[in-house]
Formats: sequence, structure tokens, C-alpha cells
Amino acid sequence: MREQRKGGRGPERRGRPKPHREREVAVLYEDDAVIALDKPAGLPAVPVAKNSNAPSAWSLLKAELRERRQRAFVVHRIDRFTSGILLFAKTERDRDVLVQQFLEHKPKREYLAVIRGHLERDRATLVHYFRKEGLVQQLSHSRDRKAARAELRYRVEQKLRAASLVHVELITGLQNQIRVQFSAIGHPVIGDRKYHPSEAEEKRIDRVALHAESLEFVHPRTGKKLTIESEAPQDFRRLVRTLTV
Repeated sequence: MREQRKGGRGPERRGRPKPHREREVAVLYEDDAVIALDKPAGLPAVPVAKNSNAPSAWSLLKAELRERRQRAFVVHRIDRFTSGILLFAKTERDRDVLVQQFLEHKPKREYLAVIRGHLERDRATLVHYFRKEGLVQQLSHSRDRKAARAELRYRVEQKLRAASLVHVELITGLQNQIRVQFSAIGHPVIGDRKYHPSEAEEKRIDRVALHAESLEFVHPRTGKKLTIESEAPQDFRRLVRTLTV
């Protein structure tokens, strides 16, 4: 675990330090209540049930904080093959306050994604309904009582060669939401093999081209807004460069 530096309380911004080793996770922000990590793609946020001994962001952080007699509590998750900001709390009370914010969709969560093709509109709001079947989200409809509403806003940052770099703000926060919603309108996220098996043929990036770029939430103790930021990693930026017209 590599620290950038401990931050103070209140509304601040933090950038992305570079980890030295493959499984070293950079700390974007830390204080007595919360800690935000810059999770690399491929590292699970929490242990995977069938392979509980494999490293995860939570297990690495837990081991690090144990040496300081501190604890790590999961606040939210991002997909294993997505890179970017992952937030943890250091006490159960702080965790409960933050989890409630996420349940109410109050944090501002922003992502970068590279999708196939060019969208008809440069900015829009997408609304769909999902029903979770096992580990996969299935598209459903508003009349389905077991379906959950998914909403996001996007704007096109850059038109690429047969692709687009888009900035996405999650209004809700369902599992695989960005991937499923862009897939539903015919523009899958590049590298998304789960919902588009043909993406296994993509050679320019070996994971989903999705990065959690910014997270704004209310600090559980001070009540002030705190914004954490993460620069897109090298593999994501390289993909954009190779697709630049």
C-alpha cells in the first residue's frame, strides 16, 4: 500500500500517485474516518467467494491498517475489471453514514468509458430497468416489480475512430450499470467480455475500458463535501491514443 499523503478534513481534491508494484494500491486520500484507494483493473474490490484467499483491495488495506490498529469497512464497490476510486471507512459508524449516502444515491460518481461507435447525441440521460439473474443484469421494464431503475447522464468527450470517449455520471449505482446501459443502446464498452463475448478479440486493452474518475460525497464527521479524483491509468490512455482519429 502506498500513501500519497494524509489529507485533512473538509472539501479537498486529491490526484493519483503511481504504485511501484502490480499489487501495490495507491492511497488517494486518508484521514481518521475514511480512506480512498486507486484500485487497479483486475484487482477485486472484495474477496471473491470461490477464491477467498486471493488478494483484494479490501484484504490488502485490511492488512495494512491492522499494523496501525485500525480497521477497514467496505462502503461501496466497483467492478473487478474497472479501475479507479474505491472508498472505505475506518469505523462502523462512519461506514453506516457513508453507506446510507450511497443507498440514497447522493454521492456524485463520475466515470470515463470508451465505447464502440458514435452516439446520436453528444449528451443525454439514459434510463433502463434491470433484473439481476445470478451475476448478470438482464434488461427488463418499469412494470417488473423485481426490476431496479438504472439512470445515468453522459457527454461525449472525444469522438475516436469507430469509438467514443464518454464522461458518465451515475445517478443510480447498480452493478455493471454503465456496461449494460451502453450495451442496451448498441454501443458496448470496449473490452466488456461479460455482456459482449466478441470483445474477447480486442487486443488494444485486456479489460473493460471503464475508469472511476471522480467521487464526491459528504464527509461522515465534518459534514463537508469531499471530492476525490483519479487520473485514467496508462492502459486506458493508450487505448484512447490508438483510437484517436
